[in-house]
Amino acid sequence: MPVTIGFNHVATLTADLDKIVKFYTDALGATMTSEMQAVGDHPRMAVVDLGEGAALNVFEVPAEAIIGDRRQKGGRGPIDHFALAVDSLETLQATRDRLRSLGADTGEIQRLGSEWSLFFRDPDGMELEICCHADQ
Repeated sequence: MPVTIGFNHVATLTADLDKIVKFYTDALGATMTSEMQAVGDHPRMAVVDLGEGAALNVFEVPAEAIIGDRRQKGGRGPIDHFALAVDSLETLQATRDRLRSLGADTGEIQRLGSEWSLFFRDPDGMELEICCHADQ
């Protein structure tokens, strides 16, 4: 049995912190729980609460400091994508609709093993996934 209980946070980079925080707030109902202004060599950052103790720590850096092509597998850096969990297929469908209404690039909901899955991209082009357990 693992000693871990899930992920605490995923850290990511953006050139526009305000845009990304607004996206996650509007799309997923997330809340920004803290913001730090840039100090010395530490960039401006926000902690975005994704629910159930999981967070997204977003660092604002110049666009040229973000290496790779986030739309190309293998060019996304050490984190290819991360997945968020929702409680039901109905919530997943409503989240898909909300993402689309915000202009997000989404795929279709698909069954992957014991999970329903939806892939989408945030405004920076980062690929993410939202999943829920499928009824057996």
